[in-house]
Amino acid sequence: MTLSQRIHDVERRLAEACARSGRNRSEIELIAVTKYVGVPETQAVLRQGLVHMGENRWQDAAAKWNAISGSKWDESRENAPAGQAVWHFIGSLQTNKVKDVIGKFTYIHSLDRLSLAQAIERRAEQLDMKVPCFIQVNVSGEDSKHGLQAEELIPFARQLADYPHIEPVGLMTMAPLDGEAEQSRPHFRGLRELRDELNRSAVLRQQVNGLSMGMSGDFEVAVEEGATWLRLGTVLVGHN
Repeated sequence: MTLSQRIHDVERRLAEACARSGRNRSEIELIAVTKYVGVPETQAVLRQGLVHMGENRWQDAAAKWNAISGSKWDESRENAPAGQAVWHFIGSLQTNKVKDVIGKFTYIHSLDRLSLAQAIERRAEQLDMKVPCFIQVNVSGEDSKHGLQAEELIPFARQLADYPHIEPVGLMTMAPLDGEAEQSRPHFRGLRELRDELNRSAVLRQQVNGLSMGMSGDFEVAVEEGATWLRLGTVLVGHN
């Protein structure tokens, strides 16, 4: 399929999932995970009107960020994107890479430890900005997954009050990658319940709505369980 065909197919499936769960399409944002494609393919995604770009590693993202957001585009050029990209860092963020990422990526989806919060706070304070962050929770409990354990969430969130340049906007999780889509449902439901519990606890400065969950293989189930941000790679943008 072409890129436009893949986008159309994702939108069709998304509309059907919204209809099944009584949700409005406007509640859900698509993040085009471009980590497996290069600069031209990422530019093509922008020209199709998808502005949210997801990357896992700064080393892989640097060329794309520099080409698309690092300098002004001449809109008369044939390969110029139609809109300004909004960058999401969706992989595990090492503290020594914070200086490269903060200020370039609008959203961080993988806040999962105090040392990372401290590094983000220091860099954000230098830049005089607030950084919207999703707190990553390891709902599945897999050893291979990053993220807080469920019982660590509220104590961790309470500590974020000491970091005024971090703006918690929701929770993120990754379901097991080797199962059927339906097997992801309890993990997505669990994240939604944790978000609701977090809001009831009132330990954050404000209520949070965001649920970053659902990937190419299980995004319809994620929508049915309340996802507000979908991280879609191959099913949406393809791969090299």
